[in-house]
Amino acid sequence: MNKLIVSLLLTVGISGIAHAAGDATAGQAKAAVCGACHGPDGNSMAPNFPKLAGQGERYLNKQLHDIKSGKRTVLEMTGLLTNLSDQDLADISAYFASQKGSVGAADPKVVARGEALFRGGDLAKGLPACTGCHSPDGKGNAAAGFPHLGGQHAQYVGKQLTDFRKEEGGRTNDGDTKPMQSIAKKLSDEDIAAVSSYIQGLH
Repeated sequence: MNKLIVSLLLTVGISGIAHAAGDATAGQAKAAVCGACHGPDGNSMAPNFPKLAGQGERYLNKQLHDIKSGKRTVLEMTGLLTNLSDQDLADISAYFASQKGSVGAADPKVVARGEALFRGGDLAKGLPACTGCHSPDGKGNAAAGFPHLGGQHAQYVGKQLTDFRKEEGGRTNDGDTKPMQSIAKKLSDEDIAAVSSYIQGLH
């Protein structure tokens, strides 16, 4: 058991080192084109484009690689990453990770349900609390590659949860054990709307 824990810690540590190679200063210039949709500092003004500011570097780097390889389909980004190297992607990830994210507001009509799901899950549905991976304040777990959610646009979060829920043609790049696909399948439309709104105002 102790060997397993040490192995896991070493894996997280090595992965963290590998993803720490990005240069935020170099990344600022390379991220200029990204600013058209995501904002110059990664704080997107459009609710359908995710905020990248303050997002974990490891998570960002993985998403950029998945989008470039076609493992994750984002139509708006088709071809944008084709000519970028691994170092370019690491630098862009480092730049956005170094920025401070903005926070929105939750809809008071659904905030109670959203908070209940985020903090406590739903035992009857077999839903775990979001805090287990994304932390109580929504900052995620950068070392493990679990994304920062707090302050993210509700519209974007809702679309991702809906895409994870799809049987075909949805989002499938959540890892070998498919945790988000499994969780999303248990969420109703109302659940998704509530937890997405709560996340938008979380800080």
